Amino acid sequence: QVRLVESGGGLVQPGGSLRLSCAGSKIIFDFAAMAWYREAPGKQRELVATISSLGTIIYADSVKGCFAIARDNAKNTVYLQMNNLKPEDTAVYYCNRNPPTDAYWGQGTLVTVSS
Repeated sequence: QVRLVESGGGLVQPGGSLRLSCAGSKIIFDFAAMAWYREAPGKQRELVATISSLGTIIYADSVKGCFAIARDNAKNTVYLQMNNLKPEDTAVYYCNRNPPTDAYWGQGTLVTVSS
């Protein structure tokens, strides 16, 4: 089944860092913009960062200067480096195309920022 698999989440103290990874099938990545999304408790899923097939990057205002998205097309993988994490970054993080394809949602990876 074609799906994306996220990893790298965990518990981190405020100010800490995590690196998320998302791997999937070539058919998902080829010529597609990819993105990281997050869903915090009680909130709607939101777009965090997106990277086009050619490397153009856009960040949500809330993560600019702290998060960095990257992709490795040879490995069909997209990454999210998260620095200076805050409690409000606590969420389940997902990757998908941008715009997302319903069939590609994975289980996500939980990031908890707490002291």
